[in-house]
Amino acid sequence: MASSPPNVLFVMTDQQRYDTIRSLGNSRVYTPNLDRLVERGVSFTNAYSPAPICVPARHAIRTGCEPIRTGFLGNEKRDATHLEDRCGSFLGRRMSELGYRTFLVGKHHARPRDIDLGYDTLLSTEAYLDETDHDVKTTGRGSAMVHLPQRNTLPADSNYEAWMTDHAVDLISENSDGPFFGFVSYEPPHPPFAPSAPFDRMYDPDRLANPVVGDIEVDHMDEKIPTQNHHFWTTREGDIGPTVTRAIKAAYYGLVTETDRHIGRLLDAVENREDADNTLICFFSDHGELLGDHRGWEKSSFFESACRVPFLVSWPAELSGGERRDELVSLTDLFGIATNAAGEPDLRDGSDVLGLLDGEAEPRTRLFGYHRTPGLAPNFTAMVREDDWKYVFMRNGGREQLFDLAADPNELDECSGRNPETTAELRARLAEKLTEVGATEFVENGTPRRAAAQQIDMGRLVREPYPDAPEDLLE
Repeated sequence: MASSPPNVLFVMTDQQRYDTIRSLGNSRVYTPNLDRLVERGVSFTNAYSPAPICVPARHAIRTGCEPIRTGFLGNEKRDATHLEDRCGSFLGRRMSELGYRTFLVGKHHARPRDIDLGYDTLLSTEAYLDETDHDVKTTGRGSAMVHLPQRNTLPADSNYEAWMTDHAVDLISENSDGPFFGFVSYEPPHPPFAPSAPFDRMYDPDRLANPVVGDIEVDHMDEKIPTQNHHFWTTREGDIGPTVTRAIKAAYYGLVTETDRHIGRLLDAVENREDADNTLICFFSDHGELLGDHRGWEKSSFFESACRVPFLVSWPAELSGGERRDELVSLTDLFGIATNAAGEPDLRDGSDVLGLLDGEAEPRTRLFGYHRTPGLAPNFTAMVREDDWKYVFMRNGGREQLFDLAADPNELDECSGRNPETTAELRARLAEKLTEVGATEFVENGTPRRAAAQQIDMGRLVREPYPDAPEDLLE
């Protein structure tokens, strides 16, 4: 371990798939700065969100606790101040207690909006609106079809993400007596898929791959996928055609590359510091995006596209560069990475990633994920990932899936029926976990609780009501 505590910089994107970094295998996307970060440190290729949707994933990061323990399993608009009583200090506050100058720039997605997350400096959308004449987004965010390709009408050097980066660079560059802990949280490539020019025309849709599509009975076994498709204005079947799907992917990739450009400025700011080598950087996303895979859109699913995330850890003073690791890691591990680097490891529900990298800790053997959309019919889903197996349980209908990810990385061959013993074992591990943490509403007689199959209705996404007649809007 370095003789003095390192600076720690967390860089987060929203809804970025695991397979969107060129140097990790996607030759179609341009990510020179994430590639720099890959070569600077360690890339974990089996990293997962413990809840593939924004709010619970972010609470897992700031508490180090799994969603089943925080109680946030979906995007619930609930006050989160009580989580420190349940889980311990938020990450920002804990790092302040350990002597760090702390700051958060960008999206925090916690309620109330003025919640005290423990940072010395917090700059979010309110500060941007105070300093500029721009809205955060000047695209069609308020419209129904947020996935259709759009353009951010603000130039790439003066939109919200550029403003964020300006402030983050200043905070990284600031001289102080002790180390800093910074959290820079970008919203892209979350919808609307609206990159600024020239990133809006960087990718030719005809050169991009079509989505991964399997048997619809498997792809839509989780009722939430067709329900979300309808909610976000695609057909319930999710099939809007390969041409449109590739055009959407082109806009999504444009957002990835535009954000990569901002991340490059953060890396430059770190490298301009005298203690650059003693600065630990983690890059990750809160969850992925189906992007048409399995005839689905958005997140909330346990298909790899939605729940698997990029996860890069670099610390030149301590870790080798350009290393790839395939151990299972989770967003809950980030709390332990930061506090371990600070000299007082607090793992909570996470595993010891830095201990793993220096040979002093064992890898986790099993990883869990959870999701439930609040207010809807029984729709609790859970994942168990162990060795090469992925087991998914769906309370709605008591459905189950099993995939061998080594033989079937695209999850096209649902094999629970051919592997009843493995399915039963992983089902039992899930029931044990739920019982252990007191989530007894999801367990019955030692097995995950099932419900009669029913269609879920989320309605349509309408951020502003449509007029009764078109001309009413003009009045």
